[in-house]
Amino acid sequence: MNKTEFIAEVAKKSGLEIKKADAAVNAALGVITDKLKAGEKVQITGFGTFETRKRGARKGRNPQTGEAIKIKASKAPNFKPGQTLKNAVNKKKK
Repeated sequence: MNKTEFIAEVAKKSGLEIKKADAAVNAALGVITDKLKAGEKVQITGFGTFETRKRGARKGRNPQTGEAIKIKASKAPNFKPGQTLKNAVNKKKK
């Protein structure tokens, strides 16, 4: 599912027009992105937690040349699913 299909599903389930669903989805994603940039955690009860994790500097290797390179420290976004989401995904279909 891509973003356009996701927005269409949100519109269908919520009864919103596509434009309004698009605005809502983009606003929600924007809030999550802004909070992660600021180093904050976004916890949506029952769904999961978005946070950033620090990745330390390390040595790597260029796969084309085999040359050793230095990889700078960075932050990476991370998602940890909540128990309700885990249960819903793992529920067996009848």
